Amino acid sequence: MMPERIADEAILRAVDDGFARQVAFLADLVRFPSQRGEEHAAQSFMAAAYEADGYAVDMWRVDVDAIRDLPGFSPVAVSYDDAFNVVATHTPRNATGRSLILNGHIDVVPTGPLDRWVHDPYDPAIENGWMHGRGAGDMKAGLSACLYALTALRSLGYQPAANVYLQSVVEEECTGNGALACLQRGYRADAAFIPEPLEPRLMRAQVGPIWFRVEVDGDPQHASGAFSAGANAIEKAFLIIQALKQLESVWNERKVDDKHFCDHPHPIRFNLGKIEGGEWTSSVPARCVFEMRVATYPGQKLEDARAELETCIADAARADPFLANRPPKMSYNGFMAEGYVLEGADEMEAVLRRSHAAVWGEPLTEHVTSATTDARFFGLYADAPAIVYGPICRMPHGYDEAVDLNSVRKVTQTIALFIADWCGLEPIDPEVSS
Repeated sequence: MMPERIADEAILRAVDDGFARQVAFLADLVRFPSQRGEEHAAQSFMAAAYEADGYAVDMWRVDVDAIRDLPGFSPVAVSYDDAFNVVATHTPRNATGRSLILNGHIDVVPTGPLDRWVHDPYDPAIENGWMHGRGAGDMKAGLSACLYALTALRSLGYQPAANVYLQSVVEEECTGNGALACLQRGYRADAAFIPEPLEPRLMRAQVGPIWFRVEVDGDPQHASGAFSAGANAIEKAFLIIQALKQLESVWNERKVDDKHFCDHPHPIRFNLGKIEGGEWTSSVPARCVFEMRVATYPGQKLEDARAELETCIADAARADPFLANRPPKMSYNGFMAEGYVLEGADEMEAVLRRSHAAVWGEPLTEHVTSATTDARFFGLYADAPAIVYGPICRMPHGYDEAVDLNSVRKVTQTIALFIADWCGLEPIDPEVSS
């Protein structure tokens, strides 16, 4: 028999009572430098935490060959030898509610020069209610919120009356293949909840990024030009980059045709993320390589976007006498992602609106983002609407990344209320009656 609904106030207090432990857990998690290829230790920590709370835990290495042909797969350019996912499963005694995936990513981006940080990025410091550290906001705070929302309910003697899957995944910052591997392994639910640090608002739509790499050849000569001027590969790369930036403007002009991004100031960014070239200061550079991340609108076909990018590069090369005979080489080396719009999830949204209002005392607002999340995998490929709603983060991917701990607390409370409503609750002890 299903118990009566626990009073919201009791759930909020339970989160508050456990919040000091949650903050300590988050600090411990931030101490792991879980950049790409270095996530294993942090994932082992997550697995141990899930096991300690009695969940069945599945930890496995992502198998690229198993997901390569699935929708949503992104090209892989690095080793996956240490790319481990962790999923903890809660199974109710009597499944009467709606199942849920609570998803978060363990991988973080590089820190940049350490001397530019006020605090060591992997030695979390708390100042004025903000926890500083790489990944503190993006998105280890969200992982802590998922776990401790369930912990709060358990402290009251109740558990979800439906299957709940706690997912700690890799590769969110570069491909999304970690979340895809969870789908391939069979983890499905009626809905997904991702507490990315995009503020406690409902994310309505997100863009889809594409990563690519361009190699540009030059003609190395003496820098004096006494023998021949040669062809400077770095300068030739600038010609290609300038053409791509012009295409960025064209794509942004198309926002008027997108109902979700028409009012966004600049939804499409062509970010020149990496560039390397030259061998010797007194030599004309023989080679230049650059990497770029571009965004696409929801509904924009990836093959069409790739064709435009490739045509842009080819046209720019043909206009240059040297590159016309030595065209640049283009390859895709990461994200190949579609945009996503949350649609057809009225009941799920209603549950979030009730939960948010009970915690924050104000109506839920929504927004669109020119970033991306793993929500697309559940919404586009698993018939499971995915809510993105999380804490407030300052300087994600930048120096002195920090997360507002009060927002972490309130997001945890919101998730706990959402679970109680969406999944329903049952007593942990079968002898407990409603």
